[in-house]
Amino acid sequence: MFTGAIFIILAVVVLAVLISCIRIVPQANSYVVERLGTYQDTWNVGLHFKVPIIDRVAKKVLLKEQVVDFQPQPVITKDNVTMRIDTVVFYQITDPKLFAYGVEHPIMAIENLTATTLRNIIGDLELDETLTSRETINTKMRSSLDLATDPWGIKVNRVELKNIIPPQAIQDAMEKQMKAERERREAILRAEGEKKSTILVAEGQKESAILDAEAEKQAAILRAEAKKEATIREAEGQAEAILRIQQANANGLRFLKEAQPDESVLRLKSLEAFAKAADGKASKIIIPSEIQGIAGLAKSVMEVAKDEKAE
Repeated sequence: MFTGAIFIILAVVVLAVLISCIRIVPQANSYVVERLGTYQDTWNVGLHFKVPIIDRVAKKVLLKEQVVDFQPQPVITKDNVTMRIDTVVFYQITDPKLFAYGVEHPIMAIENLTATTLRNIIGDLELDETLTSRETINTKMRSSLDLATDPWGIKVNRVELKNIIPPQAIQDAMEKQMKAERERREAILRAEGEKKSTILVAEGQKESAILDAEAEKQAAILRAEAKKEATIREAEGQAEAILRIQQANANGLRFLKEAQPDESVLRLKSLEAFAKAADGKASKIIIPSEIQGIAGLAKSVMEVAKDEKAE
């Protein structure tokens, strides 16, 4: 019975050892395996078995992209301004073996390497360049860190300057400068607005004057056309009156011709024409002798007619 118990215990121990020798590597992970303290293999995703006692998992490595935020580092610019800059590094382990055996405390190594690289880059820039050249600084730091961490099995994907903290005096001066710049821009915008407003008012007055002149011009043209039309109508009326007079004279001459008057009638008509010509305005009129005879004859006829009326 004692032997059976020992057998059961041994069976349980062997089963436990066998179970402990089974390893399942999850996604985005790698295991570095050592045999008797020497690198043996790198396990990737899947099911793996190790030799009991002599094999061990020396390091579990995460292959995802990771981010580390370092504390602000004091740096000095080219114009001797001390400021603090904190950085964010995005990295990824590409070779688990190099990561496990390349450097002790790799994150601390990356932090120190970031600080020294940042000091070297900022030391060649002035304050204004530092504040306006973040993209350039990020690119230079990423290139330097990626090259330096390659032997450690680490790839630096991105480096970002999270915050640049200049001294308080510099911050106050920058705030005053920004305030002055904003006031200057406001003054410029106000002046430009007033200028545009003045231009618009002047253009409005100009257009109004042009419209008034155009209206006056149109009114003058209309008045001239109306006056011209009235003159034309008056001339047409006078021409029509003259035409009618001439037609009347022509009709009288035609009737006179058709009546075939004798010489005495013609002389009498001539006398009437002389009378109309005088129209009471001439003080002396010379009448031909032929018409004078007719006038005397007419006077005699009139006297005879009066005597008959008297009887």
